Amino acid sequence: MGRSKTEIFTVEQNELAGWAKALGHPARIAILEILLRRESCICGDIVEELPLSQSTISQHLKELKKAGWIKGTIDGPKVCYCINADKWSTAFESLMNFNKKLDASTCC
Repeated sequence: MGRSKTEIFTVEQNELAGWAKALGHPARIAILEILLRRESCICGDIVEELPLSQSTISQHLKELKKAGWIKGTIDGPKVCYCINADKWSTAFESLMNFNKKLDASTCC
C-alpha cells in the first residue's frame, strides 16, 4: 500500500486537512452539535441521542479528539467530552487565511 506522502506538505496544510477529515462524517457533525447544545456530555448520553452503537460513537469521538475539535476528561468510569474552543478559534483563523488567498485569486 502506498504512503500518503504527507511529509511533502506544510504543517498548516496537514493540519487543515486533518481538521477537514475529522469533520468529514455526518455522525461527527451530529456529535459536535450535541456537545455544542449541551456544553458537555458523557459518551452514554450521546449514544442515547444517535442511532449508533456505543463502539461506533467511541470511534467518532476518538477521531474528533485526535483532530483537536473536542477534549475529554476521565471521571471514574465515565469520560466527559466538550468542545475545544481554542482549537475552533485556531481552525477558524486558518480557514479565514485560506479564504483570503481565494479572494485574491483572479482565475476564471
